[in-house]
Amino acid sequence: MAAPTASPVPPAARPLRRRPWILPLGLLAVLFLVTALPPYVGLDPARSRVPPQPDLPHFYPMLVAHIAFGTVALLTSVLQVWPWLRRTHPRVHRWSGRLYLFAGVLPGGLAVLTVAPFGQLGPVQQAGNTALGLLWLVTGVLGHRAARQRRFAQHRAWMVRSVALTWSIVANRVWSPICLAVYAPGALSGAEVAPSVIAQAVGVSVWASWVVNLIVAEWWLAGSAGWTARRVRKEHPVRQDLGRRR
Repeated sequence: MAAPTASPVPPAARPLRRRPWILPLGLLAVLFLVTALPPYVGLDPARSRVPPQPDLPHFYPMLVAHIAFGTVALLTSVLQVWPWLRRTHPRVHRWSGRLYLFAGVLPGGLAVLTVAPFGQLGPVQQAGNTALGLLWLVTGVLGHRAARQRRFAQHRAWMVRSVALTWSIVANRVWSPICLAVYAPGALSGAEVAPSVIAQAVGVSVWASWVVNLIVAEWWLAGSAGWTARRVRKEHPVRQDLGRRR
């Protein structure tokens, strides 16, 4: 008699082992927010990392609104890209997706569009943040529309792009010192650097923070489509043979 074989562990019983990056991603989101939010908690414009503009009364309130809604988007984005949660708790996935869009991306994107064109570091920064805000809104709306139409493959693709844009604020914390080191190395050591040079470095970091994220997202989507096609061919060889005979 053959020795009994161990039954495979159900996917729902090993979610973190199947997706070991989920926990670090969540911890990174929390760590980023713990370090980024304190200057805005007391609603004191003097503590703002982005200098307020007295001639634009709406600037600081809309900046704080964008940060608040962006916080919701960043936290719920982790749940959106967790396949185990989507498969085993679809209701939680749907409700967190609604929070992500309607309490995060949409109000946060609209708020940033009221301040991005007025950034103090020049047109490169202004154009980069404005383009980011527009794409953030567009990808979120298209993802929601695809889900409502039950086009779930397209929904997944648009939401991957949306989450990549959401995480551009975290990526910018990496790109900013890199761009300063390349374009204005003296700024990192406290030396006097022309404001135009610093503006150039910051502008490049703004663009890099979301353009590179989108490139990575598209690369991941292309690879994921290839992996899925290979898995289908492996799991259903007869069906594939029948399709070729037809």
